[in-house]
Amino acid sequence: MRTTELDELAVNVVRGLAMDAVQAARSGHPGTPMALAPLAHVLWTRILRYDAGAPDWPDRDRFVLSAGHASMLLYAMLHLAGYGLGLDDLRRFRQWGSPAAGHPERGLTPGVEVTTGPLGQGFGNAVGMAIAEAHLRARFGAELCDHRTWVLCSDGDLEEGLSHEAASLAGHLRLGRLVAVYDDNRISIDGPTDLAFSDDTARRFEAYGWRVLPLGEVANDLEALTAGLADAAATDDRPTLVILRSHIGWPSPRFTDTADAHGAPLGEAEVAVVKELLGLPVGETFWVPEPVRSLYAAAGRRGRPARQAWEARHAAVREHDPARADDFDACLAGRGREGWAAKLPTFSPGEEVATRVASHRVLNAIADVVPGLVGGGADLTANTGTDLRGQAACSAADPGGRRLHFGVREHAMGAVMNGMAVGGLLPFGGTFFVFSDYMRPAVRMAALARHKVAFVWSHDSVGVGEDGPTHQPVEHLASLRAMPGLRLLRPADANEVVQAWRVHLDGDGPTGIVLTRQAVPVLEGTAERAPEGVPRGAYVLAEEAGPLRLVLVASGSEVALCLAARDRLAVEGVTGVRVVSMPSWDLFAAAGAAYGAEVFPAGVPVLAVEAAAGLGWERWAHDVVALNRFGASAPGGEVMRRLGFTPEAVADRARALLGGDG
Repeated sequence: MRTTELDELAVNVVRGLAMDAVQAARSGHPGTPMALAPLAHVLWTRILRYDAGAPDWPDRDRFVLSAGHASMLLYAMLHLAGYGLGLDDLRRFRQWGSPAAGHPERGLTPGVEVTTGPLGQGFGNAVGMAIAEAHLRARFGAELCDHRTWVLCSDGDLEEGLSHEAASLAGHLRLGRLVAVYDDNRISIDGPTDLAFSDDTARRFEAYGWRVLPLGEVANDLEALTAGLADAAATDDRPTLVILRSHIGWPSPRFTDTADAHGAPLGEAEVAVVKELLGLPVGETFWVPEPVRSLYAAAGRRGRPARQAWEARHAAVREHDPARADDFDACLAGRGREGWAAKLPTFSPGEEVATRVASHRVLNAIADVVPGLVGGGADLTANTGTDLRGQAACSAADPGGRRLHFGVREHAMGAVMNGMAVGGLLPFGGTFFVFSDYMRPAVRMAALARHKVAFVWSHDSVGVGEDGPTHQPVEHLASLRAMPGLRLLRPADANEVVQAWRVHLDGDGPTGIVLTRQAVPVLEGTAERAPEGVPRGAYVLAEEAGPLRLVLVASGSEVALCLAARDRLAVEGVTGVRVVSMPSWDLFAAAGAAYGAEVFPAGVPVLAVEAAAGLGWERWAHDVVALNRFGASAPGGEVMRRLGFTPEAVADRARALLGGDG
């Protein structure tokens, strides 16, 4: 395919759309879309396998714009290729209600694979997508899964520590169908990147086990770009980094190779100068001539035969091997087989089971009937209960293994799992709850984009014990409860753990499951009440004897503490005490005011108990036994006792709330 005058015009039209949209919004990043318009043109017209009329075709190539600030580059291509993004949408770039948002958002704009913007996240997502592709191809065959993942990243992506973690994992797994294009424009917001960045990127990625293709000064050479990208796509034995030297803002006489081109409109006068240089009509905005529109529309249809052939193969598999087709479709849908929940275990009162151990039992009980479950831990697989026994480890030699060792890479684990969820798996990943801080940006992206990911966080309180305050989470529950879109559950016992997993697998979006290190009792009544109560976020576990005078409420291991305090109060003659287990604030809020009034009747004092910061409990309780300090290094039971988490201390606070001796 040789470059024609129409190709050159099409590239310049993309540049014009980027300049016009940013100028109309008086906000945005024009320089990178201008510089990379030729790259986008080659990708969408010559390299990517996609069908714009079927954006969710499962075996399409994936394109991730990790440099999400260059969103107008992606929006221009989605508009021109026929994804349904209208010209009026581009005119409303960055405005309320426009699908052309400031940064690409999955679910808002057809053709946007993942939500990007925070640098490095898209790169990690792409690694996860490539893992999912390799895994599904190994398990179900190339006739059902055979595509590539492309990611466009910037200097900022590669400066972020997340990219180091994710690139290392990708090299270790030899993800040969992953291609990262590094836009080496050497400009950041503060100025030239050499103010703070002098890495030898090529040698860094070679050390990770990547193939590196330095294309050099070919950002405007469509033939060289085509050859370079085709070369990158010809490798299957390891991931490839394509290094492209570009010039931000080109061909602006005023702003080329300047930080000013990165994050602000060029100004009407400079836009006019650039349009004249490019041969675009100076007096028109958002100009797309019919030949260019036809060229890109044809490119958008180019993958239709491949998509139809895939659909025929899928239908043939369904006819001749329905079990394989069912499992493949269950993976893509993020669900279990019909009747999967019948495999969930039940635990008997009197057992002492750490909730992390219970979670491990649940995962292993359902692995065979939930085929998309793939995951592990951040070098804490056994500690967090995220080991699928009897399953092979996912590796370069066996990408179809369902046990994935993420290594000590919490942030990459989160971002990679987000990509795996988009790629057709049900990922889960475990680490200590205190280290959720290391992965928080990826958790936030999962919540924003509604990725169906299970974050398994164990060692949930100062009850961790001897490891001390560095490993004892205090503020983490309050912090993550504040995150919209994250379903957070802290189960009281093993039966609540079972229901937490059921809530996750029956629902959508991300779930954080917060688990104990220490053994806790299986509580009387959870086997019967948790199946209905946990999905509602809170439920009455122990009824009051006589008229209701007080409600004790807790999450996690402190529910047992409330039951013990209730028994102590009863011995002292204080009756009418109800105990509520509240594993999830957000689910309880979603259950509605009427149900809330059933659990917490008006006019009845409520005492909350939680071995964590008390921030937020005022929404539900009149007083709270909580922490206002970090923990300490000692056996877990002693730490809990010395910090006031005993039946006696809870009973004392209960009597005080009742106005004296009860």
